[in-house]
Amino acid sequence: MAFYIGVMSGTSLDGLDIALIELTPAIKMVATHYIPMPETFRSELLGLCASGPDEIARSAIAQQNWVKLAAKGIHTLLDKQQLKPEDIRAIGSHGQTIRHEPARGFTVQIGNPALLTELTGITVVSDFRSRDVAAGGQGAPLVPAFHEALFEKRQGNRAVLNVGGFSNLSLIEPGKPVAGFDCGPGNVLLDAWIHLQRGDNFDRGGQWAATGSVQPALLKALLSDPFFLTQGPKSTGREVFNLPWLTHHLGQLPVFAAEDVQATLLELTAKTIVESLQSAQSDTHELLVCGGGAHNATLMNRLATLLPNAKVSSTDAYGVDPDWVEAMAFAWLAHCCLEGIAASRPSVTGARGLRVLGAIYPA
Repeated sequence: MAFYIGVMSGTSLDGLDIALIELTPAIKMVATHYIPMPETFRSELLGLCASGPDEIARSAIAQQNWVKLAAKGIHTLLDKQQLKPEDIRAIGSHGQTIRHEPARGFTVQIGNPALLTELTGITVVSDFRSRDVAAGGQGAPLVPAFHEALFEKRQGNRAVLNVGGFSNLSLIEPGKPVAGFDCGPGNVLLDAWIHLQRGDNFDRGGQWAATGSVQPALLKALLSDPFFLTQGPKSTGREVFNLPWLTHHLGQLPVFAAEDVQATLLELTAKTIVESLQSAQSDTHELLVCGGGAHNATLMNRLATLLPNAKVSSTDAYGVDPDWVEAMAFAWLAHCCLEGIAASRPSVTGARGLRVLGAIYPA
C-alpha cells in the first residue's frame, strides 16, 4: 500500500487538479483538491504558448509561481487528510505545457520539480513526455496506459475519451495493446471564441453552442486542416489550433452569427472525435468520457447521436470522477517510474519501444 499525489494543469488553463491516490495495488481515489487559475497568471501562461519578449525569464518566473500554487494545494490536501509529507511516496507532476512540437523533437512543460520537492518535502517525478519524444514518439497522449489499467478488465471493445483543451482517445480491445491518439481541438477553440465574444472562459454545459446552428461551409473549411487527414499516432496543441487559426478561416467566408460559430466549433469537436474513433475502432461498444468535456451536455448528446451503436457515458458510470482522471494518471505514472515500469505505449505515441517515463527529484 502506498500513497501518491498527481498534479495536473491542462491546456484549458482553468486550474490545477491535485489528486491523492492509494495503490493497494488496486488504484483507489482518496481525496482531491482544486485550485482555480488566477486570471492574470492564466493570461501569462497563455502568452508563453507563443514566442514573445524575454520569454526565457518569463517562463522561469511562471514556473516558480506554478509550483507555489501546487505546493500550497498539496499542503492543504495533506492537512485535510491528516497526512504528513513522509506518508506520500511521490508526487507525479505533469507541469504546464507551453509548447508541444514533437515533429521538431521537443515538448516543454514548465513546473520546476526541484522547487516542488523543496517546498513539499516529497519526492517528485516529472518530465514524463521527453523520454518518449527522444525515442521518436509524440510524447502524447500519455494517459492510455492508465486508462488500460483502470478499464481493461471490462468486457468488449471500449474507448476512453478525454476532452480537455484538446481531445484524445484510448482504444481498449481485449487481447490487444492499448492504442490511442489526439483527435484535435476539444474545448480550446470553444473557450477562445466565447472569451472573445462574451468574456466568459468557457461555455457552461454547451448552452451557448446549443443556441446556434452549424454552418456547413465553415465546418468544411475547418475540417480541411491537414491534421484531420492523418492517422495516429499523432498529437497536437495550441501551436496548430488557436484563435488566429479560427479567425483566418472565418476571414475567408461570409460573416456568421457568433453563436453559429460556437455551434460549428462544437460540431468540429464531436465530428473529429467520432470520425477518428470509427476509423480506428469501428466496433466500439462503449465510449467513456472524462475531462471538462464530460460536463458539456450539448457535446455529450451530440456524441451519443453520432454513435448510435455505442453507449456514451461519463467515467462516473464506473465510479471514476471525470474531473480527476488525468491527475490520477500522473500519480500512477510516478509509481511506474519509481518501480521501473515502462508506462509509454508505442502503439499510442509511435516511439521505438517501451520506455520508463519521468525524471526523479528525491526528497
